[in-house]
Amino acid sequence: MGFLKDFKSFLLKGDIVNLATAVIVGGAFGKIVTSITNDILMPPIGLLLGGVNFDDLKYVLKDAVIDGETVVSEAVSINYGSFTQTVIDFVIIGFCIFMVLKAYEKSQKKKEEAPAAPAGPSTEDLLAEIRDELKKQNTK
Repeated sequence: MGFLKDFKSFLLKGDIVNLATAVIVGGAFGKIVTSITNDILMPPIGLLLGGVNFDDLKYVLKDAVIDGETVVSEAVSINYGSFTQTVIDFVIIGFCIFMVLKAYEKSQKKKEEAPAAPAGPSTEDLLAEIRDELKKQNTK
């Protein structure tokens, strides 16, 4: 019973919940960046390169073996177009994360540089005021 209790407290710690949230959001963010790369950036780049589809860029090591309409063995190829697209995805994701972290760091610096709320009078000032008030009362 103690093991289950320890496991439950481990799972419900803030760090684990934050990590799980980050993984889920990161996965969704990766899908968004992949879509931006595949659907928005790569088509114009392919068009500029003469109508090239990056998914079609590959070096065939061994052609497919076809018997009639049946594929006996698939082609063996090095898919450098897919690799190029994956590298571009990585660079875009890295850049976006870099920008988010820079914005976060900038916001943290602003919090540190913000002037502190004006503190009340110092202990010495309060003691001096009390002394002066006592002197006034004793002279009356």
